Amino acid sequence: MTTAYRLHYAPDNASLCVRLMLEELGLAYETVLVDRSAKEQKSESYLKLNPNGLIPVLEAPDGVMFETAAILLWLADRHGAMAPAVDSPERADFLKWLLWLANTLHPALRMLFYPEKFSPAHEPLRDMTKTRIAELLTILENGPDLAKTSALSCYAAPMLRWLALYPQDHTAWFDLTRWPRLHEFCLGFEERPSAIRAALAEGLGKTPFSSPSYPTPPEGSAI
Repeated sequence: MTTAYRLHYAPDNASLCVRLMLEELGLAYETVLVDRSAKEQKSESYLKLNPNGLIPVLEAPDGVMFETAAILLWLADRHGAMAPAVDSPERADFLKWLLWLANTLHPALRMLFYPEKFSPAHEPLRDMTKTRIAELLTILENGPDLAKTSALSCYAAPMLRWLALYPQDHTAWFDLTRWPRLHEFCLGFEERPSAIRAALAEGLGKTPFSSPSYPTPPEGSAI
């Protein structure tokens, strides 16, 4: 590698969370496209990096990392920014919400986007999941201060984006303005230089989080 970090990514995938974090930290990194249209995330070479066959992977001086939350937390601790210090009284609250995003909200999105992977009755599951996600967003609305940019912001913003776009023809239920604090967060976050650079790199448009449009990436495919 010519830099300390190599991000294996696909446009508008969970790797976007890591790209935002790298940009916020001002770190040099290189990218390797994982071509989802060719299912490269299931290739033998990629599975050696991430046996789950999921995106992202971050190659770092300490080794190969996968799992979005783990990468975000490791980067924050490694560079002393974007998360409270280990001995900070704010650390517990931060960890609570980071793992909530990873273990509660993110899996719910996967059930919404890929219900056929979880149940043969996938349409009823999708409808139930919409209701569940709405409840979770209300929890997030009254949760951490996402406007205080951190690893939480980098994780939450892409997920709010995806809910407005995916699955295609199943987004009429979602209106971010139902959650005013989350909407305000997205308006502010997408104006940050880091978010502008990430949006340009992945073809996400000028309002990628507050009023998303489908990506037109310079390389690769989002789905």
